[in-house]
Amino acid sequence: MFIFDSKRYAMRPDLFEAPDYYNVDDLLSEEHKLVRNAARQWVKRDISPIIEEYAQKAAFPKQIIKGLSEIGAFGPYIPEEYGGAGLDQISYGLIMQEIERGDSGIRSTASVQSSLVMYPIFAYGNEEQRKKYLPKLASGECMGCFGLTEPNHGSNPSGMETKFKDKGDHFLLNGAKLWISNSPFADIAVVWAKNEEGRIHGLIVERGMEGFSTPETHNKWSLRASATGELIFDNVKVPKENLLPGKSGLGAPLGCLDSARYGIAWGAIGAAMDCYDTALRYAKERIQFGKPIAATQLQQKKLAEMITEITKAQLLAFRLGQLKNEGRATTAQISMAKRNNVEMAIQIAREARQVLGGMGITGEYSIMRHMMNLESVITYEGTHDIHLLITGADITGLPAFQ
Repeated sequence: MFIFDSKRYAMRPDLFEAPDYYNVDDLLSEEHKLVRNAARQWVKRDISPIIEEYAQKAAFPKQIIKGLSEIGAFGPYIPEEYGGAGLDQISYGLIMQEIERGDSGIRSTASVQSSLVMYPIFAYGNEEQRKKYLPKLASGECMGCFGLTEPNHGSNPSGMETKFKDKGDHFLLNGAKLWISNSPFADIAVVWAKNEEGRIHGLIVERGMEGFSTPETHNKWSLRASATGELIFDNVKVPKENLLPGKSGLGAPLGCLDSARYGIAWGAIGAAMDCYDTALRYAKERIQFGKPIAATQLQQKKLAEMITEITKAQLLAFRLGQLKNEGRATTAQISMAKRNNVEMAIQIAREARQVLGGMGITGEYSIMRHMMNLESVITYEGTHDIHLLITGADITGLPAFQ
């Protein structure tokens, strides 16, 4: 029987120092820095000491939900009147960067709550729905999940089979969703389903509704500190007031994904930063052949390429944040940043693991955990290849996936 020695791993202090080779901090406002630093300190205090233990035992640390709320990770750009922090999009990105520096699974929890649950209720819901759900979601009193992906429909969500029928005083919902972050413990689910005319709508499904279940997905090698599951709807009666009235069609859930993908573009930088910082620190300390391995050409090549790619990703994300603040960021621009930055992060994780040699596969360091997590991040919210085709369609005007 495997027993995780939490004391051994908790003893290693979090010495992370964020790389900033092009002085990107000079582009940030004082508010941006305050928000970022608060999230950074929270990760050092509340995530780093426990994350290896929870990843090893494949459990989500529910006790951190309150802390995520306190640093503004739940709906940071949602107006204060609805419980959000009223921050801009760059602040949102910086929070996601810092959380994913701790762990991609924890960032996933925050991303889902913010971009896939709070955003659609705010953007597509009515005032009654906003006041009912958003304050509790912002505080973490209520947790949510997002149901779009199905067992037979991943990259082609328009083919969804989940449907609902109008039964006069309620809707009757049937179907299933798969690979749903937060589903095992979520209080509500924003579910996308087709009506009898085949039009896609969003419905708020609450835990406790008869016929609604959320079985957990086990045996994951990735995002092990995140709770993943299914959403099963067996003749679920959904009150008509739970329909999101503001927008229908496939563009509605895709608009939510734009917000989530934007957060991922920032978050992946955090994972890359952590791998780079770990590798740099180790390379300076590890002595072989009478000198630190950081003094060798091959290790310097790895480290120099890592910081170059991180710097490029930082500038890409920052400019995208400016465009988001101005309401000018396009879906294709967001796809480019998500694809580039996650690919960058996973390559850095792989190179950083090699710098550490055999130690790189142990839970004493964060690199292997980041590497496994990023294997999910490079697939969810649009696969690596689909984002490439989104860019291709945008520059040629000829969609290759239809």
